[in-house]
Amino acid sequence: MTQPEVLDRNIRELQEWMRNAWIQLADPTLTAFSRRELRNQMKQHGADLRQYLLAASQRPPEPSAAPSKRFAKPELRLLAWS
Repeated sequence: MTQPEVLDRNIRELQEWMRNAWIQLADPTLTAFSRRELRNQMKQHGADLRQYLLAASQRPPEPSAAPSKRFAKPELRLLAWS
């Protein structure tokens, strides 16, 4: 895997983890200690996610696989009926 692919995979995994953590945080059977621990983990993972997103935004754009189309000005001819 290339560096951008690894970075994208890490971002997706952290986003999924955060989504599941929010769902778990809404569970009414969670104890106060468990909630506190989960919130602490969410803060750490949120900081990691911000770091990965910053790195992803600073990487240069990937060149497109398809060559860019160049459109030339067509040669026009005027035809006159006499």
